[in-house]
Amino acid sequence: MLVVTGIIEIDEGSVAAAKELAVSMGTASRAEPGCHAYAFYQDLEDPTRIRIYEEWEDQAALDAHFAMPHMATFIEGMGELSVKSMNVVKFERGETSPVG
Repeated sequence: MLVVTGIIEIDEGSVAAAKELAVSMGTASRAEPGCHAYAFYQDLEDPTRIRIYEEWEDQAALDAHFAMPHMATFIEGMGELSVKSMNVVKFERGETSPVG
């Protein structure tokens, strides 16, 4: 399983528009084959920081996701906002166990 995660930092004036894009993107992405999790989270201490977290069955599912029309809409919409930085990475998830 692949995990995609990272932080998107945006200007304060772009927060509302970014949230709209994120909600639409999350809803469409969770309906895709091979998507196990897809969500955006706003930092409670800094609302201009948004974390993305995704889980994909495999690279083929992630590649198909990148080809979806809602991905193009999201990228175009984010391009119209004032994004300060975007640092998103992927990795393969290994074994997991409860914390504690």
